[in-house]
Amino acid sequence: MKTKLKGVAIGAGYFSKFQYEAWTRIPEVEITALCNSNLERAKSIMNPYGVKNHYTDYKDMILKEKPDFVDIITPPETHFEMCKFAADNGVHIICQKPLAPTIEESQKIVDYVSKKNVRFVVHENFRFQPWHREIKKIINQGDIGDLFSLNFRSRMGDGWGEEAYLSRQPYFRDYKKLLIYETGVHFIDTFRYHAGEVKSVYSILKRLNPVIKGEDSGLVILNFENNSHAIWDANRYNENNFKKKRYTFGEYLIDGSKGSVRLYSDGNITVQKLGEAEKNHSYIHNDVSFAGDCCYIFQRDFIDKLISGDSFETNGQNYIKTLQAQEAVYKSAEINRPVFL
Repeated sequence: MKTKLKGVAIGAGYFSKFQYEAWTRIPEVEITALCNSNLERAKSIMNPYGVKNHYTDYKDMILKEKPDFVDIITPPETHFEMCKFAADNGVHIICQKPLAPTIEESQKIVDYVSKKNVRFVVHENFRFQPWHREIKKIINQGDIGDLFSLNFRSRMGDGWGEEAYLSRQPYFRDYKKLLIYETGVHFIDTFRYHAGEVKSVYSILKRLNPVIKGEDSGLVILNFENNSHAIWDANRYNENNFKKKRYTFGEYLIDGSKGSVRLYSDGNITVQKLGEAEKNHSYIHNDVSFAGDCCYIFQRDFIDKLISGDSFETNGQNYIKTLQAQEAVYKSAEINRPVFL
């Protein structure tokens, strides 16, 4: 009887360590191999996280290892060919976001893998941050009534000065689309998770730091089919005043017909019902790994649903809806008018 699901991974960049570490805490899984062209970088992952085998050709790795699933942790321009090869060989797929450089290529990936007998999910982990899971429960329980407004303010503070992004993700400097493509998509997806499907979009995008190519500041307004709206007020230039800027990535206020929910930068959640004082809402969140251990929570959910057969929250068809809203954000900024989906 097979005791563990066999996984392999492609990539050993900055963010990948959060994913490799999370796999070590999921007992049903063994990551048997990784693929990366740089052996030293590969060893920096293999040694601490117990990955035994190294390949420089992902096709060779998939054919020899015969895994149950592949975790693709590479730049977006590589994703179509990798997903295609995995799907052709019957391997289930986790694909890192951004899914592809364009929405057309993203749709191409989703269409291709949907015709194969494999499961596919986008590694979109912000909705899996413990505070957003808890806020979803509060909304679903009706504690604040019907939603009116969702307002998230982000100041990431890693994009000012001539050395912006060089220490962690230098490739950000060359992205022609940055804030929405790389970061805003997380919040679009999280707003969809909390409020439902997007009806229309209006946005203002700016570039604050002249040393980069893409936008690093934005005001995004999403209107939803349930007549609520969400505002994302964000830039990567100015700084958060909380000691750990990348814990919650900002502060969140959700208003409904019966009251409000607030998320603070330390992960604390409060509920304030109309006519009552603000009260702390008790739940579990831990400062482990990245942003409340959301990689682990996402990967745990992937394995649970891979085993059960239940649908992934960020499966291909669902995530295309997030990318359509992302595309509308850029279009709205370009024409300075609302865009209807």
